[in-house]
Order: sequence, then structure tokens, then C-alpha cells
Amino acid sequence: MTNLMLVLALSLSSVLVVPVVPVVSNDDRLKDAEEVLTEMAGTDDAGIPKSLIQKAECVVVVPGLKKVALGIGGQYGKGYVSCRRDGSWSAPGALKVEGGSFGLQIGASSTDVILLVMNQKGIDRLLSNQFKVGADAAVAAGPIGREASAQTDISMRAEMLAWSRSRGAYAGIALQGSTIRQDSDENKELYGREITNKEIVMGKIAAPPAAAGFLAALAKFRG
Repeated sequence: MTNLMLVLALSLSSVLVVPVVPVVSNDDRLKDAEEVLTEMAGTDDAGIPKSLIQKAECVVVVPGLKKVALGIGGQYGKGYVSCRRDGSWSAPGALKVEGGSFGLQIGASSTDVILLVMNQKGIDRLLSNQFKVGADAAVAAGPIGREASAQTDISMRAEMLAWSRSRGAYAGIALQGSTIRQDSDENKELYGREITNKEIVMGKIAAPPAAAGFLAALAKFRG
């Protein structure tokens, strides 16, 4: 009986500590990414300045970033990147965001994140197999709404700018300590074969039908 109680106690502790990450299909996540982009860049006063998106070389959208550890502040999420190619936006490549501590978001159960890549150096970092924010690349907290006019120098110097939205509140975040890597499994599901993000966004890869809405939302920011 004592051994049985011990096994039950250990099982219960595992349930309490190990997070449950919901399974989301490619179609649903791309739809979520479209909605996040539309809503977070939809207002000049509170959202991401449209002028910065128009200047960006690539846009990363991670809908519903989740906390995956109790008391540590670690995060996990999946999203997509699209880059400018010949006057339009490329097909989306899949990404994972893992680890790190998003200080402004501690206590939030779900956070939407948008990352703008502002120059070639940032593109090179993003399209590598993976990079760690802070160690391999600098990501600055992006200005909100009308703050952009007072912080133009940030966008001129930064490789990448990042914003978050949790429970309706917007903030700039730096993503310090997190690792951003390509999601090879999701790319294989989307495109039917093994393909890298660099091949997707720098080549002439046809976007899957599920990405139509996401690319239509991006098309509003032609630059």
C-alpha cells in the first residue's frame, strides 16, 4: 500500500509540473497569426507603428506564446516568418520560440508576439538554423503607437524589434535569453517535403492555401 501511494504521489506531481501544450493545426495557427497581425498593427495609438512594418525586411508572428514551466518564466510557442521578395511577401516559414524569460509577461497564460527584422544582419540571424537572443542577436523592445516618433533611432540601429500583447495590453519586449529556431516538422507538413526557412523565404516557393489570409494581411504593408 505504501508503494502504491508513493507511485500515485509521484504521478500527481508530474501532472502538476509538466505543462500541457495544446495541439494546433497549421491551418488554425496561420489563421491565428493573421488575426494577431491585423489586430496588433491595426491602431496607431496602441499598436505596432505601421511605418515600422513597412520598413521591415521580415515579419515574425507567434500567436499564443505559452508558459511551460512553473516559477521559472520559460516560454514556448510556434509561429511564422515571411520576408520581402521582389515587391511582395514570401511564403511563410515555420519557427519555434523556446526558453527565456519575458519579464513583462510573467503571470500571463498566453502572449501574442510580433518580431520585425529590420536589416540584412537580422535576416541572416533569423534564417540560420537557430539563434539565441542576447548571445547571437540583439532584439530591442519596439515602441508602441505614437512613441515611435520619439524613438526613431531604435528602429534605425536594431537588428530586430519585438512587441507583445497579453490580455489586451501591448508592450515592447526584448525576448532576452530565448532561442528561435526553424520548425522543420511544421515546414514538412506545410510544403510536403523537407525544406528550410531560407529556401522558403529567399526562393520562389508557392505558399500553401492555408497561408492566403496571413499573406493578405501582410500585403497591407508593402513599404
